[in-house]
Amino acid sequence: MTALFAATATVDRTKDVARVSTGRVVLWVGQVLVAGMFLMAGGSKLAGTPEMVAMFNAVGIGQWFRYVTATIEVGSAIALLVPPLALYGALALVATMTGAVFTHVFIVGGSPLPALVLGALSAAIAWARRDQL
Repeated sequence: MTALFAATATVDRTKDVARVSTGRVVLWVGQVLVAGMFLMAGGSKLAGTPEMVAMFNAVGIGQWFRYVTATIEVGSAIALLVPPLALYGALALVATMTGAVFTHVFIVGGSPLPALVLGALSAAIAWARRDQL
């Protein structure tokens, strides 16, 4: 009888381990993809592509704000790839994308959809990492 219960407990644990491992893999793949998107977006701002320069001219605050935004995006993208910092990187990106959505809707025009999607993905990462608080 004891061997039967021990085998059953082992099977249940392996199912839990497989479920946790799959969830972690999905989370990490998502984090890497989101980090890549923000590295590209922040990199284009740092590089001074004409589209980014024009957009930040339309915002009207100045080009220094482009550098600040790019630094936040690149720094947070790197933080997403460092396990103890992933939550904080995701939270910074949620705040940044919230500002980006409002900027697109009320100042610059254009579609806020990319900022909404990236903000939602960052929020999902923050939610998944909430136990790190």
